[in-house]
Amino acid sequence: MTVLLNILGIVVFAVGIIVSVALHEMGHMLPAKAFGMKVTQFFVGFGRTVWSTKRGETEYGFKAIPAGGFVRIIGMMPPAKGQDPAKVRKASTGPIQSIAENARTAEYETIDPADDGRLFYQKPWWQKLIVMASGPLVNVVIAFLLFGGLFMLYGANVAQTTVSTVTDCVIPASQATADRKCTDTDKVSPAKTAGFQVGDRIVSFNGTQISSWDQLTPLIRANTDKPATIVVERNGAQQTLQTKTIVNQVTEKAGSDKIVSVGFLGVSPEMKIVRQGPGYVVDQMGEMTVLTVKALGRFPEKLVGVAKSIVGGERDQDSPMSVVGASRVAGEVASSDLSVGQKLYALITLLASLNLFLALFNFIPLLPLDGGHMIGAIWEGIRRGFAKLFGRPDPGYVDVAKLLPIAYVMASVIVVMGVLLVIADIVNPIRLFNG
Repeated sequence: MTVLLNILGIVVFAVGIIVSVALHEMGHMLPAKAFGMKVTQFFVGFGRTVWSTKRGETEYGFKAIPAGGFVRIIGMMPPAKGQDPAKVRKASTGPIQSIAENARTAEYETIDPADDGRLFYQKPWWQKLIVMASGPLVNVVIAFLLFGGLFMLYGANVAQTTVSTVTDCVIPASQATADRKCTDTDKVSPAKTAGFQVGDRIVSFNGTQISSWDQLTPLIRANTDKPATIVVERNGAQQTLQTKTIVNQVTEKAGSDKIVSVGFLGVSPEMKIVRQGPGYVVDQMGEMTVLTVKALGRFPEKLVGVAKSIVGGERDQDSPMSVVGASRVAGEVASSDLSVGQKLYALITLLASLNLFLALFNFIPLLPLDGGHMIGAIWEGIRRGFAKLFGRPDPGYVDVAKLLPIAYVMASVIVVMGVLLVIADIVNPIRLFNG
């Protein structure tokens, strides 16, 4: 049964990825068709064609390797200077497909004279921007809907003002590990000294009434090593506890690597699933976007650690994963001892996070990613806008193919990163559960 559940989790997650990719490419295709651009292919996957059918001028189908997708819009790159204007370089929206096409820069496709005016590069800059931005924006919408469904229909873990654990000693964040135990040289925690008990509900801190844990945390941190008077409710009666907080090293906030020295008490809150509103979803998406952008910035550093883990080093739990690794995690979640609700919560969170990552990754303004075409469209709009404003001749289309040398480097990096992550996810995968 465990094996079957593992396989089911992998299959369900893989289907979720394929649907996300298809919707991403549909985000490119629908506005392209609406603007009158000629779309000849819409495929999920790459490699050999497994199945396809033609509807009108567009061929729809699936490729053998379901690790991406693409839409072929004719004329995404204009003719090279001095080349036959009836021919344009081949290009598509999918980064993996573009890698192969960019390696064959001499490959052109002949333009039907009847398609004049329908080519991507001939369209206004704002239409090109909308077409290329719509793909990753679809992934943002998918992430928002998935997170929204979780937080508003099921709920989110919210810290209560009730104490769930009382720390025995003070352990700096730099030394905090799963097997780190208190020693004789560690200081007793202020909470232990004050006599906190599990189940105490914190009512006030130094005279300030407490209504949420998020309100309490900054008060404790700002108190540094000063005396603290804390009122708790225990067994239906209020008690006043006296202690003195201590300065300790803690992480700035959940999901952050930054260590700060702040006031420390030594209690943890009880967590409870509470349904949230749209505002909470927006706030969480904003925080996750910031964390994802920071993670992208630290990606090269993290990749070094992943490479070391392949040859026997320890792999960090927060290191990046490939689709293979994410699918394996999905299988592990599905076959775990978690409740059905917790499994669905974890799987949907994983898929939503992946969609948010794919969106932000595609917004990077470099070919062969969508952001590379977007930056070309924006630059064209700026150039033509200034020319019109100052009465200068129209500078014409921006030839994003001039960025192909950068695209080659970017494509090589994507391939190397992808292969490295896949190998690591096979030989030294991230495990959520021990055993």
